[in-house]
Amino acid sequence: MLHFSLPDGQRVSVEVRSVLNAGFSGRSDDVVAAHIAELAALGIPAPNVTPCLYPVAPYLATQSGEVLVQHGRTSGEVEWALVITRDDVLLTVASDHTDRDLERHGVGWSKQVAPNVLSHQAWRFAEVAERMDAMTLTAWVRNGEWTEIQNGTCADLQPPKYWLDVMEANNLHVPGTVLMSGTLPMRRGVNQFADAWRGELSDPTTGRTLTAEYHVRRLPDPIA
Repeated sequence: MLHFSLPDGQRVSVEVRSVLNAGFSGRSDDVVAAHIAELAALGIPAPNVTPCLYPVAPYLATQSGEVLVQHGRTSGEVEWALVITRDDVLLTVASDHTDRDLERHGVGWSKQVAPNVLSHQAWRFAEVAERMDAMTLTAWVRNGEWTEIQNGTCADLQPPKYWLDVMEANNLHVPGTVLMSGTLPMRRGVNQFADAWRGELSDPTTGRTLTAEYHVRRLPDPIA
């Protein structure tokens, strides 16, 4: 179950039944090429088509403040997320945490072994849809101190309507579905393999901000 607080004070609970991770979803060919290039530097092959959509297990959607990992080469990605409820569509901010070592063997595999961390706050998508492109997405990593690693506007990514149409066409637009937007390129020279991540979705029209933040903790080495 995910639980969201809305600006009017209402709380909405959603039982997650499906999680969809969009990938390589930049609206600009240059943005997509930049993201493919940064992943290629990590040894991750380019996809056959873009944008992509990777279904992952529903239990990977979480609002936990801690992500447990098995090695030091995992990292997050700031994204917006749509949450389909029984009578509404919510918009929130999230981080698609990913195993970068496993990503070299398969993007879908790497997304299946790490969680999607969502904010505890959300907005009704219908109330903000018209100004979505002006909203900003920003991420920071903590390596001793907080450093900005991603920044852009929602106009840099495929719009929510694109993914809503994809979900409708594939019978995926059902209550309990969480759709992650895909992400922005990371700043060069910033270590993404950090001990904490923070992502924000900001609405310059209202000054409101949604935040998702979590610590990354490495598990003990196996006894084997």
